Amino acid sequence: MRILKSSFAVVERRAEHAVKFFYSHLFWHNPGIRDLFPASFEDMERQRDRLFAALTHVVSHLESETLVPYLRDLGRDHRKFLVGPEHYAAVGASLLAALAETSGEAWTPAVEKAWAEAYQVIADAMTAGADASTQPPWWDAEVVRHLQYGQDIGVLTLAPRTPLPYRPGQYVSVSSDRVPTTWRTYSLGNAPRPDHTVDLHVSRIEGGRLSTALVRDIQPGELLRLGAPGGRLTLRREDRPITFIAAGTGWAPVRAMVEELVDHPPDQDVRLFVVARDAAHLYDRPLIDEYAAACDWLGVTYITPAPGQHRNQATDRLATALGNRSLWRERDVYLSGPALFLEETLHLLEELGARPDRLFHDAVPAAGSARTRPLGFGEWFLHRPAPHWHDPSARAPRED
Repeated sequence: MRILKSSFAVVERRAEHAVKFFYSHLFWHNPGIRDLFPASFEDMERQRDRLFAALTHVVSHLESETLVPYLRDLGRDHRKFLVGPEHYAAVGASLLAALAETSGEAWTPAVEKAWAEAYQVIADAMTAGADASTQPPWWDAEVVRHLQYGQDIGVLTLAPRTPLPYRPGQYVSVSSDRVPTTWRTYSLGNAPRPDHTVDLHVSRIEGGRLSTALVRDIQPGELLRLGAPGGRLTLRREDRPITFIAAGTGWAPVRAMVEELVDHPPDQDVRLFVVARDAAHLYDRPLIDEYAAACDWLGVTYITPAPGQHRNQATDRLATALGNRSLWRERDVYLSGPALFLEETLHLLEELGARPDRLFHDAVPAAGSARTRPLGFGEWFLHRPAPHWHDPSARAPRED
């Protein structure tokens, strides 16, 4: 493990060169693979960012028990790209070539052996995840309703042609023929329904071609593709008090879990903090108020900046509101929002006494404000483009 981490520290300093070399090597030696990737420069740039973010995540979690489940889920999800054994071999060869090129004199036979063995473990776990799945690679789903809130938020109701099995709080990757070969991840915004329809909550990202199409252009009757559900932001029915904290369209998975509790009310109290960049972005407030009025176990707090103040004031107000609450050690806490928001809120909750093993969220990049050293290039990739804390990329896999 140590040799991989020290080697990766060298590669981090030339991350952009490493990723560009990887894709150049991959496409030169395997020209047929190019068709599996986005055609536009902007989407390929984001694809490069996601590759290095994923690699950084793997290296930083080498000793974590969550790594193998993460890789198995990744392999299962990659079936939507029609990935086969030959693709894993090609990617492995190009990855080692890029690491060698970037490492210079630090690339020794021992380092090469360690990376080759590590990649084989990664490929084996991903392949096992794909082979073990009994689900289809994707689900075709028709858009049956499209609601738009302002210019930048859309809620799409989809009717999959075959039922999509999932748990409240999970997410799916989404693709549209309007932006071919591009997939982005969005949370499912409802608990399972008798008619099997599902909701996607989408916040448009400036320059994001798919998010823009989903919010502004998609019409009822169009088909989307949905990848296999993933994520572990799902309820643990442990008979403990619960707190939900949702920022922006990170409300979607929290809404799904709240719906689950409405159908099966808890014995303990539930706190809900809904954070938005301004009052206009509390797009689901009528439903939340309805739940609060009907459920005596649910307490709701809305967090927005004061009128005319910068949206960052909302995070300050959230910190104050959380600090005024007590007994965090006894609560299960579920958080959903963009990576930077999650990182800051998790750090605050731990300072307030919350138990780390009772803080539930999907993967958050290990980086950022809590560190004493400057960001390395690997961490820069994880936070590029700079996150808007109202966007749907609430978990590490999501960005547009």
